[in-house]
Amino acid sequence: MKNYLLLLGIAFIVSCGQSMDTAPATEKAVNRVLDDWHAAAADADFERYFNHFASDSAIFMGTDATERWTVAEFRPWSKPYFDRGKAWSFTPVERHLYFSENGTTAWFDEALDTPNLGPARGTGVLISKGGEWKIAHYNLSIPIPNAIADTVIKQVEQALQDTTAQ
Repeated sequence: MKNYLLLLGIAFIVSCGQSMDTAPATEKAVNRVLDDWHAAAADADFERYFNHFASDSAIFMGTDATERWTVAEFRPWSKPYFDRGKAWSFTPVERHLYFSENGTTAWFDEALDTPNLGPARGTGVLISKGGEWKIAHYNLSIPIPNAIADTVIKQVEQALQDTTAQ
């Protein structure tokens, strides 16, 4: 009985130690993917950027309500930006990661510093695919402070009316 309890205790300690070692490694791997993905855009490395997506059916959502693309649709739209030598620069200033219980899905949100949008936010989902983390969904948004929401809502409504009137 004592040997059984001793073995059970050792197994528990080893399994806890492994999960503690695995979690930081997984977080580092996901952070590396996201950081390299942002760097690829800043470097205008089209292939490297798009190789971080899980598939052509992965989703990229931009800041405009019309900007919802599959990667297959997003590639040709974004190609001219990459061809000019610099696509866009998103610098993460804060990131939060969350993982599924089985460790094969990661969710994240990140605060971004951008030269063209100002403060922005990215949220997304990555999946572990063949031992690599790949982006399955990304949503870029511009957080609007509640203090100016009423003004922005009126501007959005006006812009939508102007667009539909054309």
